[in-house]
Amino acid sequence: MPATREAGPVLDRAREVELLVAALDGGAHVLLEGPPGTGKSTLLRAVASERAKQFHLVEGNAELTPARLVGHFDPAQVLAQGYTPEVFVDGPLVAALRDGGLLYVEEINRVPEETLNVLITVMSESELTVPRLGLVRAEDGFRLVAAMNPFDAVGTERISSAIYDRTCRISMDYQSASTESAIVALRSPASDAEWRARVVDLVRRTRAHGDVRIGSSVRGAIDLAAIAERLTAMRGVPPDDWQAGLDAALVSLSGRIRMHESAGRRPEEVVRELYEAVFGAPPADRDGSDPGEA
Repeated sequence: MPATREAGPVLDRAREVELLVAALDGGAHVLLEGPPGTGKSTLLRAVASERAKQFHLVEGNAELTPARLVGHFDPAQVLAQGYTPEVFVDGPLVAALRDGGLLYVEEINRVPEETLNVLITVMSESELTVPRLGLVRAEDGFRLVAAMNPFDAVGTERISSAIYDRTCRISMDYQSASTESAIVALRSPASDAEWRARVVDLVRRTRAHGDVRIGSSVRGAIDLAAIAERLTAMRGVPPDDWQAGLDAALVSLSGRIRMHESAGRRPEEVVRELYEAVFGAPPADRDGSDPGEA
């Protein structure tokens, strides 16, 4: 089915938007490659909405079989009418071919090889032969856009040179600190700008820590800000309360970062270390007194 989620704002991606539009207008299929949380889906949704084309989303995973991608004959209708075109239920690929839309395959490096072969055929021939249905040709405007995270090797397949040879690759890295702060502000407008900038700084430090293999995306900062806002309200403490911020950071970031196996540390340790580097030591350690004492 066509995707129905609305496109969010595209911040600090003018170059990537320009490249994507030029590639699609030039007849190319595109591979968006970059870490999670860098706006790949948002970028494509915004471009698709401007082009007034149908947008078909496919989530790449090991269960994405060729049948799920292409479509199937309705078993009940087949018993009554036989294998006629009218009883074929279009999958996202056939639907995109028929209406000349955009087929977006998320995490293409998680798609099984047999399904990738179907996509390779379509990119090469602009058509697909479906058993008992026949030949489905791509209408004008059909394009395939795939996305992948190059750093996550768990549960992924190696992308063959055949995919790279049939796509134009757009590399997307993390955005600037100011842009990430603006993204967090869109989701948590009530938070203080200076505090929000520190939250973003904390998240960005997870990407450069020596013990961390994969750091957090800006989604971690968004969740941290939202959880901290609710925690401080629940506890009746100031919006910049140190402990509430730490608790929010641990909840938001410890599951998002991936440690090097040789590090011998838990994610929670690194999150606290980075939190203290950005927000300072616990209040009791600053003046030698316990804030809970009379």
